[in-house]
Amino acid sequence: MLDLKFIKENIDAVKENIRNRNVQADADKVVELYDARNKALQELEELRRQRNENAKKMKGKLEQDVRQALIEEGKSIKEQIAAKEASSEEIFSSLNEQASLIPNMAHPDAPVGKEDKDNTEIRRIGTIPQFSFKAKDHVELGEALKLIDFETATRVSGSKFYYLTNEAVILELALTRYALDILQKHGFMMTLTPDIAREEIVEGIGFNPRGEESNIYTIEGTGTCLVGTAEITLGGYHAGQIIDLSNGPILMAGVSHCFRREAGSAGQYSKGLYRVHQFSKIEMFVYCKADESDALHEKLREIEEEIFSSLDIPFRVVDTCTGDLGGPAYRKYDLEAWMPGRGEEGDWGEITSTSNCTDYQSRRLGIRYKDEKGNNVHAHTLNGTAIAISRAIISIMENFQQEDGSIRIPEALVPYTGFSEIRR
Repeated sequence: MLDLKFIKENIDAVKENIRNRNVQADADKVVELYDARNKALQELEELRRQRNENAKKMKGKLEQDVRQALIEEGKSIKEQIAAKEASSEEIFSSLNEQASLIPNMAHPDAPVGKEDKDNTEIRRIGTIPQFSFKAKDHVELGEALKLIDFETATRVSGSKFYYLTNEAVILELALTRYALDILQKHGFMMTLTPDIAREEIVEGIGFNPRGEESNIYTIEGTGTCLVGTAEITLGGYHAGQIIDLSNGPILMAGVSHCFRREAGSAGQYSKGLYRVHQFSKIEMFVYCKADESDALHEKLREIEEEIFSSLDIPFRVVDTCTGDLGGPAYRKYDLEAWMPGRGEEGDWGEITSTSNCTDYQSRRLGIRYKDEKGNNVHAHTLNGTAIAISRAIISIMENFQQEDGSIRIPEALVPYTGFSEIRR
């Protein structure tokens, strides 16, 4: 959530940002409700002053008629306070609802655009494989090598679920440990997070747990949700707390399952493991001071690049356009791997993203730290995908496939898998 005073004082810039983000939000309504809230607070303060003054006058010996008049006055003030508190609560609720729709301000260098085709490519790393044979997609490879079973999963759990089998299980565990070793080297605290979070935490992070367009599975009657990312549980870790950043930023890595409804997702670009209802992921999350977040955002991107470049997976880095940013994000980078089986002739597919959310999430979750003057200020938060296992598996299977249908294992992973090839 943006600072309400900031919205009022920068209304034109906020409106332009809303347009650039291609979202529905009413900044004028927020300012109107903000002014109404401030007026209501002033009126309540005055009524409480009158109540205190009335109570002072009641002390001591008074004539009966004077005391009775003060009693009636006190009763009237009490009723006015109750009515004003009720109306103020409605204003506060509406203000919070409307303000939560306004997205974070975008970084000045974020490309302006409406969808992912407007993202800006920054650079490419690695070499796209040139096969002397017709490349297969991971679905065909996985079924032939008995690594992935979509048919049984559909019968047991429904569409967009899967079983990993045989060497694919080892590959998932190897990728997990491989990424954790790199994150531990960079000073991240390891966590295995819950797969369920309270709705208020989900909303505080910036996800909508309700409605037809929600990507979140809500557990009815419990006030909780299945998490779509460990960003939710890592971001909720310090909710409502004043954290100590005097020794540097807090770096956390969370291993979790991720559950997503993916309503309406269909087509060849969503097939197989690319877009599923459940997958495993390792998420990076950072709490830091306001003046540190830009540099830390670059660090998260560099760690993502390190993970995938050392796996010899070709990828490109893109600067995400304003219309493709999530509501909390100030700036976001995506890594897109080359996937030879994607589309007719191969294409890029997102494998990681990293976002600087500045103080947008911490305002919603009440996460603060003490600055050099001892004032409590909202922390900046950042998140980034270290590795989304299912998409990493796609990238390995399709880029390391061989003409006989077997799959090589990236050299850096062999110590973790214990084998260098998958073949039948």
